[in-house]
Amino acid sequence: MQHTYRFLLAFSLLSFATASAGRAQSLVSGFLPGKGHGSVVVSGTLERYQSVYLAPEKINRVPIFDKVEVSSVNLYGSYGITDKLEAVVSLPYIQSKGFADEQVLREQGYVNKRAGLQDITLLLKAKLFSTEIGTNVLDVLGVVSGSTPVSDYKSESGLGYIIAIGNGARKVSGQGVVHLKTLSGVFVTGQAGYSLRDNSAPNAFVAETKVGYAGPKLYVDALASFQKSDKSGTDILQPGFTGFFPATRVDYVRLGVSAFRPLAKGFGLTVGAATYVAGRNLGKSTGVSAGVAYNF
Repeated sequence: MQHTYRFLLAFSLLSFATASAGRAQSLVSGFLPGKGHGSVVVSGTLERYQSVYLAPEKINRVPIFDKVEVSSVNLYGSYGITDKLEAVVSLPYIQSKGFADEQVLREQGYVNKRAGLQDITLLLKAKLFSTEIGTNVLDVLGVVSGSTPVSDYKSESGLGYIIAIGNGARKVSGQGVVHLKTLSGVFVTGQAGYSLRDNSAPNAFVAETKVGYAGPKLYVDALASFQKSDKSGTDILQPGFTGFFPATRVDYVRLGVSAFRPLAKGFGLTVGAATYVAGRNLGKSTGVSAGVAYNF
């Protein structure tokens, strides 16, 4: 079973990018790979949206661009420094494409596509406490992470930056994780934390709940993730908005499912899907993802 758990880190890259002021993803699972073990994963994601969650209500068309398509390739790696401490790194390449009329692009000086490497994220996860509850195991973990842009992608003032590939902010986050795994393979994971950001991006409370099954030949899970930004942020096209998208409040509720199948010689395949069901200042997007993982 421990061999299976090491494979499960592949799910950290089942992320779904947004072309608005932020990017939502989960890099934290309740499993640890063990000393000297880890995973390397390459995944691709495709996401589309036409409706946008604005304040106070949703609109049916993306301003200027009508609809947006986001595709990304993500490189992810994890390594067990000790049996109780894991390091994770993630780096995505993102392409964000709008469908604005060519005449509008010429008149406003906008472009229909932006692409580049986005933000590199480094993360440390440690097991702080573990206890048995009958035949079940309850783990408590602590997570610290930081991210910073690795390219000079632009996220400036103006509606043309609706399709920016990120908000250009550096971030430092801390989270607590509670993970309950049963003898049958069923598990429940809950996590919550806080993210500090610069570049005028508002800080945010983040949380996620995951329920799933981890067996020797199959892993499946369902998740609900949540973000609530500080009120210091602005709302798009509302009083106080200067056109600088990184400063907007980005709230969301996102639901997703994923599955993983180990293959021979350390390799495995991942698939997933997720959709935003509520939000503020972001696209009502639905995305699908698939990837190849190598476990060592």
